[in-house]
Amino acid sequence: MRTYRDLFRTQEFTPLSLASAAQAAAQTVSGLALGTLVFTATGSPLLSALAMFGPSLAQVVGATTLLAAADRLPPRTALAGLSLLFTLGTAVQAVPGLPVPAVLAVVLVLGAVSALGGGVRYGLLNELLAKDGYLLGRSVFNMSAGAVQIGGFALGGALVTALSPRGTLLAGAALHLVAAVVARFGLGRRPPRSAGRPSVRETWRNNALLWSSKPRRRVYLALWVPNGLIVGCESLYIPYAPRHAGFLFACGAAGMLAGDLLAGRFVPRRFRQRLAVPLCLLLAAPYLVFAVHPPLPLAAAAVVLATVGYSAGLLLQERLMALTPDALGGHALGLHSSGMLAVQGAGAALAGGVAQCTSPSVGMAVTAAASLGVTLLLAPGLRADGGPSAAGAPGDAPFPVGARGKGLETGGPAC
Repeated sequence: MRTYRDLFRTQEFTPLSLASAAQAAAQTVSGLALGTLVFTATGSPLLSALAMFGPSLAQVVGATTLLAAADRLPPRTALAGLSLLFTLGTAVQAVPGLPVPAVLAVVLVLGAVSALGGGVRYGLLNELLAKDGYLLGRSVFNMSAGAVQIGGFALGGALVTALSPRGTLLAGAALHLVAAVVARFGLGRRPPRSAGRPSVRETWRNNALLWSSKPRRRVYLALWVPNGLIVGCESLYIPYAPRHAGFLFACGAAGMLAGDLLAGRFVPRRFRQRLAVPLCLLLAAPYLVFAVHPPLPLAAAAVVLATVGYSAGLLLQERLMALTPDALGGHALGLHSSGMLAVQGAGAALAGGVAQCTSPSVGMAVTAAASLGVTLLLAPGLRADGGPSAAGAPGDAPFPVGARGKGLETGGPAC
């Protein structure tokens, strides 16, 4: 699968991408409204960051309890049902007079459940597309999310001003409902990818199997930590520039869209593994300029340049799929998604804590420096795992025969 035309000819890809876009729009509008609501009520950069990115932090709970269901539930039913749950939860957060602790409690519950949604969604994407089509398909999802976020943050900022944060939350609930309708009536009935009943024990077992391979561990860490720390920088846009936060978020979405377009469509396969580390470095380096509290135009340029580096995630996901058996594709992608979002929540908490003690600009620069340091530590191992020698790497634990995919062994070639 080499072109976008081929991609959209694939049955069910269009409704799945539309449902994902509606979900992204709902989360964008709701997140900005929640961050504004909590910052207005408390004046706390830390609580504002947690309101926007607390769901990401709570994903670690879902990753350790619910992910076994990602391959054991019918995808259409799971996606539609989860979107309805988010509709209800977002509407509850809009109730007038609801205390901030109650709002944050709902945020954390929805965040834990969303770990399952990521596994189901991206497992279905991997199932729909040929092996060489996942990167292109995921790039479309990311570009769609970027475009939606550009409009969503602009719309969210306008709605917060024109209506109120709570009125904007109701708009977010309506978008979640749209995602539920599209999933229910746009996707076909498919059986679960794996047999058996989901359980916490099975979730832990599969997590341990996925984590047992050194090449996969390195890829997971590279997907989670540098990315998560930079989201910590983004979580400080509201306290850094309260009147222009929506603009900075839109700039970030534009940079991410450009990076995903380049990586998904134009980077030749032979160069993909070489670019993963440089793109992770690009993701962090421009944020160092925030240490001197730059004017808005320079800050916006730094954000656009940095967020091009998010495309490293596409290249690393392709490597992860090459190292993972088909039967655990949904679980592996769910673990990636929930782990990444959990670290994003931790990054937001870290950046918010530094900002609470210093200033938002210092918090952003410190978190960016930490991201650079982590990437430099991981770089030698990622380069060593990038070629055919990765097969049979020492320390790789084999999967049971029943868990192996077609032609994919644990520790196999990364590309």
